[in-house]
Amino acid sequence: MKILPYSTLFINKLLGIASLLTLFITIGCHAQSSVNQSAVFKRAQSLDNGVSISWLEQTWDKDVLTNNAVTASDFKLLKQLGFKCIRLPVAFRYFQANNTSAQKVIEHIDQILRMSHLYGFKVVICYHSGNLDDNNYATESQSIIDLWEMLTKKYYQQSDDDLFFELYNEPPHMNPDIWKNAASNIIKAIRKIDKKRTLIVGASNFNSIYELSRTTPLDDDNLIYTFHFYEPFFFTHQGAEWVGDQAATTGVPFPYNAENFPQLNPKAKNTWGETNYYQYRTDGNEQSVRDKLQIVKNWGIKYNVPLLCGEYGVYNKYADLDSRCRYIKAVRQTLRAIHIPGILWDYNSNFSIFDGKPSLPNLPDCMKDAIGYTSKN
Repeated sequence: MKILPYSTLFINKLLGIASLLTLFITIGCHAQSSVNQSAVFKRAQSLDNGVSISWLEQTWDKDVLTNNAVTASDFKLLKQLGFKCIRLPVAFRYFQANNTSAQKVIEHIDQILRMSHLYGFKVVICYHSGNLDDNNYATESQSIIDLWEMLTKKYYQQSDDDLFFELYNEPPHMNPDIWKNAASNIIKAIRKIDKKRTLIVGASNFNSIYELSRTTPLDDDNLIYTFHFYEPFFFTHQGAEWVGDQAATTGVPFPYNAENFPQLNPKAKNTWGETNYYQYRTDGNEQSVRDKLQIVKNWGIKYNVPLLCGEYGVYNKYADLDSRCRYIKAVRQTLRAIHIPGILWDYNSNFSIFDGKPSLPNLPDCMKDAIGYTSKN
């Protein structure tokens, strides 16, 4: 079944802003924004100490939109823990494909924005769980553009310093030139409406640091370049069912320790999991984390553009607590040392930093240390 993008008529009805369309049409079409570069770097740094709230991307939960999974008590806790930014991934394409009311999705986003404003959080709205690939990029890009045009008009009056748009979460392993062209078209469409909003964009191959380091910046001076950091993947995603057999080996410590290193799970044989198993002897340490993050830092310096580590964290089902704490602390401290803001994945799902439901008593001492929490926060 072919899924059509949101129609203009539907969008106008949803937003109730038909009277503003003439204004939007008269705005120039050039992709360049009207924000100086120092302001963009400052905005990027304001996103540090962030955390993703993955509630609206949990497509496996059929009741995701009927539950208010995040309440005022969560915002109070996040504030107490010292977080300053909330990244909100939303599975827009999934909801659209399942004929979910766009109004219902918008209501939940509005709820997050209201609470974030009340408690002083920056917010990143992220287009999550899309279907873009090398074969459908032309039609799929238009669907993405339609959505961003709707959101840009809807939130045009929101502070440019407090609300950010992340164009697309983890573009897949696709032709990087095709993705770059799609991203450029999305940016141009947004800039016809809003020249001041800072946009966040990453590279293909799932926001890879390596893919980003091989590309060149887009033709817009109001962008923050994001990447996701789960290196070494063999540790951070151990036992993750959605990854497949390559992640079957569990009990992997961080850093590498020969005395308690597990045997290779037979399911991982002849997969990348076997290669990574033997490579972990050299990859599973803090120095390797620093070396890999420096790759993307060097790219940012070369092109003088702001960076954001949009995700980092550890799947918490199989990795031991102390290893998770050591890893998160190593990544967080390295990011701070090289002046890259970071957003933790995530608040209350399977990468959660809590031992149970989010609460201060359920935050282990080693995790308090890892995220830099003190009672003075």
